[in-house]
Amino acid sequence: MNYYGSQISKLIEELSRLPGIGPKSAGRLAFHMINMPEEQVEQLAEAMLCARKNVRYCKECYTLTDQELCPVCASRERDHSTIMVVETARDLAAYEKTGKYNGVYHVLHGAISPMLGIGPNDIKLKELVERLRGEITEVIIATNSTLEGETTAMYISKLIKQSGIKVSRIASGVPVGGDLEYIDEVTLLRALEGRTEI
Repeated sequence: MNYYGSQISKLIEELSRLPGIGPKSAGRLAFHMINMPEEQVEQLAEAMLCARKNVRYCKECYTLTDQELCPVCASRERDHSTIMVVETARDLAAYEKTGKYNGVYHVLHGAISPMLGIGPNDIKLKELVERLRGEITEVIIATNSTLEGETTAMYISKLIKQSGIKVSRIASGVPVGGDLEYIDEVTLLRALEGRTEI
């Protein structure tokens, strides 16, 4: 039953199509937008339209940007001989927040998953191989610690080792603040294998 009229129901329906937004959250957002000043709603709508029209892939690392090169690739202060390979632009943002990595990135836009029919040609692997023709000294593989992420990491590592470029994998293991008794065996094993001297 339509409780609110077609305009509100349509807005709720459209908002609930967004990932992670269920009908209740969509309803809250819809009513919030309806109560916002009209100028703010127009700014929000314009920002969404502009982002949709102007955001594209960086021509070098394939993250999302509104320029030809993203700020990381365009920076002369970054170490362009080290590439960190990540699955998504959100992963890139997570590493940038640490402020500790000074190299550049390569965004795959997915991971190899035979179960889902995603092969090496369905992600940005050809583009990565193309970049390796430059003066690259190390590739850091920072895919997720999932079956798909591990499969992708192994595939990339085999591709790159032929070229003689150093390949490394990010360590994974026990999260800060985690209790050992609640952590799965695979994570504990990875933590043990990735240990460093102190």
